[in-house]
Amino acid sequence: MVICSRMLINTILLECHDKIYSGRLSEDRTMERIRTCAWWPSWRKDFIEYCHSCDRCHKANKATGKRFGLMIYIKEPSTPWEVVNMDWVTSLPPGGDKSYNAFLVIVYRCRKTKIFLQFHKDDTAMDTALLI
Repeated sequence: MVICSRMLINTILLECHDKIYSGRLSEDRTMERIRTCAWWPSWRKDFIEYCHSCDRCHKANKATGKRFGLMIYIKEPSTPWEVVNMDWVTSLPPGGDKSYNAFLVIVYRCRKTKIFLQFHKDDTAMDTALLI
């Protein structure tokens, strides 16, 4: 499809880059999507300018300038419960008989065992401590 109108060009860029179903893919994949559905004389230049003006892409896709560190060997724990990792998984759809919407994931490093505890997102630190 050949497009000449500036309004249509902006619509194509918006649909292929910004919409939720586009997912803000990499520049290459977004460019491929535009290439397969539309063409206009300066489409590559317009696309690059559009991506460079996207604040979200700037924050998420650009290097921070920090160098990668060297890989560091992580020593295996020598005694039980020496190293335990925990992380929250929240904003889940309500489920179960009590409509839980969050999990606390505990990883016991010595045996590489995972424990999943059900919570409500609004539970306090005291609620968490009492359950653990």
